[in-house]
Amino acid sequence: MATTMKAAILHGRQDIRIERVPVPEAGPGELIVQIGAALTCGTDLKVFRRGYHARMIVPPALFGHELAGTVVEAGLGVSDFAPGDRVVALNSAPCGECYFCKHDQENLCDDLLFNNGAYAEYIRIPARIVAKNTLHVPDHVPLEHAALTEPLACAVHGFLDSNPRPGDTVAVIGGGPLGLMILHVAALAGYEVIALVKHDGQVEAARQLGASHVVQSSSIPRAIRETRAFTPEDRGVDIAIEAVGVPAAWQEAVELVRKGGTVNFFGGCAVDTHVTLDTNRLHYSDIVLRSTFHHTPELCRKALNLIAGGRFQAGAFITGRAKLYELNRVFEKLMRRSSEIKTAIVP
Repeated sequence: MATTMKAAILHGRQDIRIERVPVPEAGPGELIVQIGAALTCGTDLKVFRRGYHARMIVPPALFGHELAGTVVEAGLGVSDFAPGDRVVALNSAPCGECYFCKHDQENLCDDLLFNNGAYAEYIRIPARIVAKNTLHVPDHVPLEHAALTEPLACAVHGFLDSNPRPGDTVAVIGGGPLGLMILHVAALAGYEVIALVKHDGQVEAARQLGASHVVQSSSIPRAIRETRAFTPEDRGVDIAIEAVGVPAAWQEAVELVRKGGTVNFFGGCAVDTHVTLDTNRLHYSDIVLRSTFHHTPELCRKALNLIAGGRFQAGAFITGRAKLYELNRVFEKLMRRSSEIKTAIVP
């Protein structure tokens, strides 16, 4: 194995540089994985645009977190993995000891360990992630499909966290990767899904992935009217899941649900943003408001099983492929809101 590798280093706002850096070595309990595919995602796009992520990455730093690949080195004490194994290593792992971990809320772990560096030829997987959140990829699953495990785990979390009941109608606001994943998960589970999107390419994708109805509009009042029109007596949907991450869409979600409905604020808004909600309607219509953040080891396993099972259309989410040196161009294209869902970066 070479002693240096090519890797994407985030230096600041819209400043990614492909540099030569030392190939990492595996310490006790760690793995070195040769990247088979790393996927772009909305979080990485936000980091590229802003130049940092308060919880996950402070530049200059290795970049990228959705990956699958092949083990090339196993550190002392690793018994579950060996060189040659195909794996998906998640971007985080909980501590298992804090208040939240002991209350079955591992996604809120006080010491959640994050890992970045997927846009590279090799990546070091910390011991805690090896032990708790690295999974064997079945032979029939392409590595670029396995790399979808992390975002899909978040999508599964958002859907299940909304407490769907048989017969519910689910509205999903947003035609980005996670919005499309949530609607696909809901459709595969047998629910009637209404997709609210803005762009032409998202309409086709939503239909392919199982949306019963698609509402395309840049006008929020119109989108609310058209969505409610698909429900009996215009009463509203049972569940509305916001997957955009802007305050206006949070408010829109509240207006989509029926009395007694559930709203899930799944999309994370920028720091210091606020929303204004109709307290009278929330109270007298008995509306449930909840938010869903991140994933847990259990959900990651559910996600990989869903991908491996064959019904999940993993290939539909990977709409482009590029080399590592093209990464800046890929993110600039994503910033222009192209029709790409995810691009697989293949070192």
